[in-house]
Amino acid sequence: MSAILNKRRAGILLHITSLPGSSAMGDLGQEAYHFVNFLHDTGITVWQTLPLGTTHEDRSPYQSLSAHAGNPELISVDWLCKQGWLRFPDISTESKNAFEYPKSILLTKAFHGFLKRADEGNKKDFADFCQAKSFWLDDFALFMALRHKFHPQCWNQWPEHFKEREAKALQEARRRLKAQIDSIKFQQYVFFRQWLELKAYAGQHGVLMFGDIPIFVSYDSADVWANRDVFKLDDAGEMIVVAGVPPDYFSETGQRWGNPHFNWHTLKKTGFHWWLDRLQTQLELFDILRIDHFRGLEAAWEIPAYEETAINGQWVKAPGHALLSAINVALGSIPLVAEDLGIITSEVEELRDEFHLPGMKILQFAFGDGLDNPYLPGNYVTNCVAYTGTHDNDTTLGWSENLSDEAKTKIYDYLGNPQTSIPCALIHAALGSVANLAVIPMQDILELGSEHRMNTPGTATGNWTWRFRWDQVTPERTEKLGNLVRLFDRQA
Repeated sequence: MSAILNKRRAGILLHITSLPGSSAMGDLGQEAYHFVNFLHDTGITVWQTLPLGTTHEDRSPYQSLSAHAGNPELISVDWLCKQGWLRFPDISTESKNAFEYPKSILLTKAFHGFLKRADEGNKKDFADFCQAKSFWLDDFALFMALRHKFHPQCWNQWPEHFKEREAKALQEARRRLKAQIDSIKFQQYVFFRQWLELKAYAGQHGVLMFGDIPIFVSYDSADVWANRDVFKLDDAGEMIVVAGVPPDYFSETGQRWGNPHFNWHTLKKTGFHWWLDRLQTQLELFDILRIDHFRGLEAAWEIPAYEETAINGQWVKAPGHALLSAINVALGSIPLVAEDLGIITSEVEELRDEFHLPGMKILQFAFGDGLDNPYLPGNYVTNCVAYTGTHDNDTTLGWSENLSDEAKTKIYDYLGNPQTSIPCALIHAALGSVANLAVIPMQDILELGSEHRMNTPGTATGNWTWRFRWDQVTPERTEKLGNLVRLFDRQA
């Protein structure tokens, strides 16, 4: 077990996009630093986010355009202004209308300002960044430039010479699109600088950053375009099978995610090089990592690509033991958390436990069955992460409002405290449990209803947009949270 995870800690789950502020979504500006201060003041030592990757139009962080690149939409415009690379009245700094400009326009202007006004130290830093990240950045920047040229087509609909990555065509594209490619690389440079500055500030205040790795990548991504042999594709580059999960708690027809499956045979032959590179990037960004859909490392649900739902799939074995062994050899005992939710078999549990990975315990799942329910606090082990709910659940208040009186009585009979709200009772139970780490979604800290949930699995609209406001974080809530963290010995 990693030393980081072998200590009692408390965390809050909040994605960067959910931070308040005047821009279209939360970003890496001052509000992120304000949130670190809030965590520090309450004794909370873990900030869990969702994946940071560049998203598609649906804004889902679980369908990224790259397993390495950060989302430019998270870049702070104020930071660019402070560097002197984005000047107003180029757009007008005093202007209340500054944030009405698309982020892409502001970032392009900042790149031009960087070329004109950055000192030699920053220019060398940018060049060094491009060199160090070239193993993924070169393909990503070219992919994004071509994607802009052929938008909204996926790469498999591009002209054949680009789709098939013919060397001469790519060389010519790099020449013709150089300015745009360099601007895309600059955006990644800025993202990584801003994130690492935030991470350093969090570390100085005793706060660890906890990230999330989607097990699968999007078909429409630089990874699949540049590494077709790593995925189960036919000779034309089309998906044969797609990822998802069978019918479960969230959906009667299962979830058809549409991601390509891994070609594990190729990955094993290369020593899992692609996976190790991916983890190395995320370890630069985070102190702790969660592997989303961990059970897919033991066996994954493969759905024929022509099927419209996830019902007619099958479980296909994956070499999780070999992969995790390769990770241990190459990277050591890194702080990994297994998202072991859904249809979990004894084989999945054995894989998790063999590598001493903490699993997840969700209190919203705890009260529907008997006393052997693994999500009941009395059944926890120390090597786990306790949650009231996750980004895929309804908020605890919204969930509780749909419970019968009998179900509510059952919860209070088990947890006690009938005078308190169910969100508060579950927070109390999570923090008071034996789990080394207890993480509470920000919505539950604020006792918010269903209209504030982050994601509803199986739906394509209305997700990933929730943001909190500082006026919701009252002194009374802050004091109460800090008292609970101290009471259950989870303080920094």
